Amino acid sequence: MKTIFFNKECIPKRKWYIIDAKQTILGRLSSKIAYILQGKNKHHYTPHCDIGDFIIIINADKVCVTGKKKLSKIYWRHTNYPGGIKKITFLDLQTKFPERIIYNAVKKMLPKSKLGRQMLYKLKVYASSTHPHLAQTPKTLKI
Repeated sequence: MKTIFFNKECIPKRKWYIIDAKQTILGRLSSKIAYILQGKNKHHYTPHCDIGDFIIIINADKVCVTGKKKLSKIYWRHTNYPGGIKKITFLDLQTKFPERIIYNAVKKMLPKSKLGRQMLYKLKVYASSTHPHLAQTPKTLKI
């Protein structure tokens, strides 16, 4: 028996999904999003092709975490200058840039390659309940 690998020409039209992140747990939400962005929910999944769908996340500022992570979770980044390490807590990041919380969580779950960066372009995260993608007629996805 042969394993069939699909190529770019065999990929069907990508679908658009919308997910409401209000009162959902960050880790569970981001793992489902990464699963769909990679295309693993389709029967013709191929690891070397980007066949995933587009995902729109709304209400990113209302995402939840369990335990004491709201106070103790720290996000680190570096400015590439000596001594340029910056850190910010979950609560501060949620008030300043709520989109980055979900974006960073999903980014760390995708492959660390050109293909993973290409998959990340299909993720659209918005802090409020409005988004500019009404023309794509996204389907609501329950998580």
